[in-house]
Amino acid sequence: MNESEGYVVYFFPQALEALGDAIKPYLREGPGGEHVLCHEVDTAGSLIEMTIEANTPDGHTVALELMIPQAMVKMIVSARSDASFGFSPRVAPALMATLPPVAGAAPSPDAPAEALPKSDEAPATQTKAQATQVQSSEAKLPPEG
Repeated sequence: MNESEGYVVYFFPQALEALGDAIKPYLREGPGGEHVLCHEVDTAGSLIEMTIEANTPDGHTVALELMIPQAMVKMIVSARSDASFGFSPRVAPALMATLPPVAGAAPSPDAPAEALPKSDEAPATQTKAQATQVQSSEAKLPPEG
């Protein structure tokens, strides 16, 4: 698998409104809405740190760190070059056609359920006399404590 090409960070609409013009130079427009494309993301702590590589007017590459409160971030997506970006199944259709069996010794769907015991396997029940005898013997025990 190829290394990560970066991360796409989506924000809540209220966050974009609150950040205003300060965030606009870093935003890109895409099918999922406005987002920030960055090379590294650090989600430890109360701020999400995003490392963005940008070019200066004189041609130098600069690494910028953009820090945003975690509550403003809606979603972070890892962008990879080995798959197209988007929200669709990543499994090849040919692999989805046949699935391996889950268990080899599983009963057929038509077999009767074995959740209940057979009538000859049912546990014995107490008679009223036996239940009364157990209760009276428990009443004779000394109190615990």
